[in-house]
Amino acid sequence: MADDTAPEPTQPKAVEGTDSPTTPTEGAAEVATPEATPSEEAVVEEPGVPAAELPPAPAEATPEETTEVEVTDQPPAAETAPEPPPSSETDESAEAADDQLARPSVGERPAITAPRDIGDVADDLSAEDFAAVIERTVFEFKEGDIVGGTVVRVDPDEVLVDIGYKAEGVIPAHELSIRNHINPDEVVKQGEAIEALVLQMEDDQGRLVLSKKRAQYERAWGRIETIMNEGGTVSGPVIEVVKGGLIVDIGLRGFLPASLVDLRRVRDLAPFIGETIEAKVIELDKNRNNVVLSRRAHLEEAQAEQRQAFLSDLEPGDVRDGVVSSVVNFGAFVDLGGMDGLVHVSELSWQHVSHPSEIVTVGDKVQVRVLEVDRNRERISLSIRQTREDPWEEFIRDTDLGAILDGEVTKTVPFGAFIAVGEGVEGLVHVSEIALHHVESPELELSIGQQVRVKVTEIDADRRRVSLSIKQALPEWEERSTYSQRRTPSSRPRRREFQREDEATEVPTFAADASLEAILEELKERGIGRK
Repeated sequence: MADDTAPEPTQPKAVEGTDSPTTPTEGAAEVATPEATPSEEAVVEEPGVPAAELPPAPAEATPEETTEVEVTDQPPAAETAPEPPPSSETDESAEAADDQLARPSVGERPAITAPRDIGDVADDLSAEDFAAVIERTVFEFKEGDIVGGTVVRVDPDEVLVDIGYKAEGVIPAHELSIRNHINPDEVVKQGEAIEALVLQMEDDQGRLVLSKKRAQYERAWGRIETIMNEGGTVSGPVIEVVKGGLIVDIGLRGFLPASLVDLRRVRDLAPFIGETIEAKVIELDKNRNNVVLSRRAHLEEAQAEQRQAFLSDLEPGDVRDGVVSSVVNFGAFVDLGGMDGLVHVSELSWQHVSHPSEIVTVGDKVQVRVLEVDRNRERISLSIRQTREDPWEEFIRDTDLGAILDGEVTKTVPFGAFIAVGEGVEGLVHVSEIALHHVESPELELSIGQQVRVKVTEIDADRRRVSLSIKQALPEWEERSTYSQRRTPSSRPRRREFQREDEATEVPTFAADASLEAILEELKERGIGRK
């Protein structure tokens, strides 16, 4: 065993909050220890510091202020590891995980700001008060947190921000705004209070790197998601025209398709640059960084009540003034001052229309008659031609049967030709009525656009048809008709070259006893024989 005088043992190092037991240096096992119960504790003093100079220990010493070693009868190496204290890493990890689930997202938490005022500090502080004062001055944050600060300098390529840290934070120019190629002076001003997201605690140059646009991005996502769920609207300026639509600054880059910019299709999107617009969020995907907006949905919703009121006041037969808003192949849309109605191509004019552009153009002021109102589908059918007098009714009223009219050939068909005899009124000239002579094909006698004179031979008011004749309007036809009428009253029998044998014929009779001279004289009178 050991001699009466044992060598001085080296001070064991206290391990704070670790799972491994304290291991003394060589020779410590032979040191005579004072009698102590297992519940007693020994305070280990720092080497080289007299005990009289140590500050008095508080009633409850913290792990930072004192080091405690539990003395046992057995060598520490043979002992099992002591139970970890309540503030072990396992418990801390579990508490941190629970706290992380309970905490809101980055975009919903307030910005972390450095303490500016710690209040009045007394000259003589206890250990607890001193720790509390230190706690009030601690400014802790990590990458991904949003911090608040003040702009202290604006350079062409970066902005310096004082966040109360040991060094000023740097925001590169491309991290200032979601807009491309922006001048930092247009985004922030010196002395302005801003929020920024911590990108790097320390880059290769030892700088604290921040991002203003990503802080706005985090803030915007939560706000936009809430607005979308509540059916609200977002607003922001149009910053860019891209293929297929517009980019709107709503805290992040929102895409507004061209088809959803207005109630009707907008062909030129350039005038919207710089304009602040209000739109609804119709699609949101944070993983793909995709936000789709619709201004048309907002306008339609805002005008829903106006449309219903407008439709309730609209009745079939009403005559309204409007402006042609668009022309399509099947008709034209007319703005009635709140809603658009469709004028079908068949309702544009009483005449035949090949294409609506022949009758109306965009911007024309027209008068229309309401034909039908579908309030459920919010559709209005209109007519332009019914606001004008029907040319057919006018034709019937002003034209008599047998009248001679001037007309124009509009179309030729195998059985005749159509002649326009008035606005919206066409009549048919049958192939047999084109000329006095036989006509094989109307194209041989008439051409499109040719001016002709026609005679009205028949009017069918119910079927809206009129029959015409070109040959009966000719002077030769009048002469022939007069000649025929002059010959018709004659009762003189018509000579026939051939007669049936059974037909009775008148045979001149004469007396048998008549003299030859009498017979010859009679034949002479009848023109028979030689003269």
